[in-house]
Parts: sequence; C-alpha cells; structure tokens
Amino acid sequence: MTPDGTPLDAYLRELIATEGPIGIERFMAICLADPVHGYYMTRDPLGASGDFTTAPEISQIFGELIGLWAVQCWHGLGSPPALHLVELGPGRGTLMADALRAARLVPAFRAALHVHLVETSPVLTGLQRHTLDAAGVPLAWHARLEDVPAGPAIVIANEFFDALPIRQFVSQGGRWHERMVGLAAGKLIFGLDGEPAPGMTMRARDGDVLEVGFAGLAVTEQLAGRLARDGGAALVIDYGHAATGFGDTLQAVKHHAFADPLADPGAADLTAHVDFAALLRQARTAGAAVHGPVPQATFLERLGARQRAAALQKGAADEETRAGIAAALARLTDTAPKGMGSLFKAIALTAPGQPVPAGFETQD
Repeated sequence: MTPDGTPLDAYLRELIATEGPIGIERFMAICLADPVHGYYMTRDPLGASGDFTTAPEISQIFGELIGLWAVQCWHGLGSPPALHLVELGPGRGTLMADALRAARLVPAFRAALHVHLVETSPVLTGLQRHTLDAAGVPLAWHARLEDVPAGPAIVIANEFFDALPIRQFVSQGGRWHERMVGLAAGKLIFGLDGEPAPGMTMRARDGDVLEVGFAGLAVTEQLAGRLARDGGAALVIDYGHAATGFGDTLQAVKHHAFADPLADPGAADLTAHVDFAALLRQARTAGAAVHGPVPQATFLERLGARQRAAALQKGAADEETRAGIAAALARLTDTAPKGMGSLFKAIALTAPGQPVPAGFETQD
C-alpha cells in the first residue's frame, strides 16, 4: 500500500477524474480482478491469516459430502464412462481434494473423472496444484467455464457467485438511478447517475436499492444451456436471499471484519448477496431443471453431515479433536438468522428429465 492508499485507489481516482463516475459493476471488477493489483490476483485470501474462511476450510465434512453428492448425480446420469467434474472458484483446492477422497468409495466414478478447475488467480492456482498434486485423476485448469470441453459435467460452485460484480439501482422520485462511484475532494464516494436508468419500471419507495447481478446471470445461462445440451448437474452454495427483493448488500471484508467498500480498493474482498430466485429464473429460461433453494443446514443434514461427524469423532484420538469436529459442524449448520446454516443456501440445476439430486427431494 502506498502512503496515499492502495495502487488501485490511485488508478481509480485517475480513471474517474478522466472518464467520470463508474458503476458498481466496473468498480468491483477492477478491485477484484485487475491483472496486476486485483484482490484475487495478488493473495491467498483464505484462513486465519487472510480475510475470510469458507466452508471447506472449516471442516472436511463439507467437501466429502459434496463428493458423494456428485457420485449420486453420476448414477442419475446412467454412470457414463467419462465425466467432467468442474469447480468454479476452487479456492485452495480443499473442497475438491476432500470430494475426491470421499469418491474413492466408488472406484468406477473416480475412473470416469476428468477434473477441471476454473480459476483466474495465479496465486490460488498454485495452491490448488499443490493441494491436488496427489489426487490421482486427470486435472486441467481454465480461466473460463466455456473452455471446459463439451460432454456430461457435474459443476460445483461454492462461494463463487457472491464475488461476481453487480449493478445497483436506487429508487428516487419514482425513477431508478444507477449507483455510481465518483470523486469528491479527491476521495472515492458513492453517488447516483443523474439520468434515470432506461427500461426499469418496477415500483418502489424512495431509497429502495435493487441489485442486479448481470455477470452471475450470464454464467447461469451458460451453465444451464450446457447442462440441457450435454447432461449433468450443477450445485451452487452461497450466501444470499431466496426471493428477489430490495436492499443494499454490497460489503467489503478485511481481516475477518467488515470494512468500507471504498477504503482500500484491491486490498479487501468485495461481495454481494446472491439473488437465488434470479439465478433459478435464468436457468429455467435457458432450459435447465431447477431445484431449491435449500438452507445449507438442511442440505448438509440431508446428505448425512451428523452421521459423518459422529464417525469422525469415533475415530478421533482425543477429546479436543472430537470437540473440534462438533464445533465445525455446528458452525456449518448454525440456523441463527446470520448463521451459516441459514444465511447460506443451496440450489441445483440439472438437465431436464434427470432424477432430483440428493438434498433437494422435498423441494420440488
């Protein structure tokens, strides 16, 4: 960080001074994915020494259950002899490593796999290669989902959609105005576009904020179209809301605490809550069958999280380890209003006519 702020702070101030205010979508894209100074391009953000911790880093149970979920989907596809197992935004590779370990229970499934990691961060790609070095299955890395070869696929996206850029619109005087990032006294500030956004007719009260994740909708459309064409399933787990509504959910996280989204561009994580209803609408329109959303606690319990925790505790060497297993499971399935078990939700997409995936049986 420079004495005057982060390198991206200086870049953004110069950009806005030259071109004028920019939308939240462009601001997020620059902060997270700038090739030189973007947040995900320059660091490992996970764990105690990073800024946040994801479910696979909390407990091996999470990735193991998803691995067995993928096995069930493979059986539903008719157990094809070749299958692409794809993860979007694989973090350190922990989820995939745990999933593949659990899948050893079904040798024919592992023998069918070609694993694809869709990742843009060179730092995280290096960590994934290290984590999966002894995986024992063919591995490939891609920068984009569309680079994954055609064919039946099972796709996992855990805490992927929340980091995709969004646009925000604010209701004012019966019209919608896009929220922008501009400058005042040389500092980054939020403001509104003076011109109403075209084509927006949704009724709202003054001050209501509508978030639209066009980037996430584009990925969903592509993913659903692929599944409808080639067969397969996708599992999306993230934090967000089950119904489309109003609210400002843009947030920055730094050192495991909330921060000002404008304070340290490129040095803090930026996310927004996922609109699962919008993703499901887009997937259905693109030809996929949709399932969920299901709270994470319900989803994991239906897959056998408590039974797996009990088995791990039975094999634990000491009481401290047993207590750690219980604490991790409690964290993943906490149903308090802001607990992971309720705030995080799961949806699934499948090709039409495929069996309902495990964990979603009573949702359809």
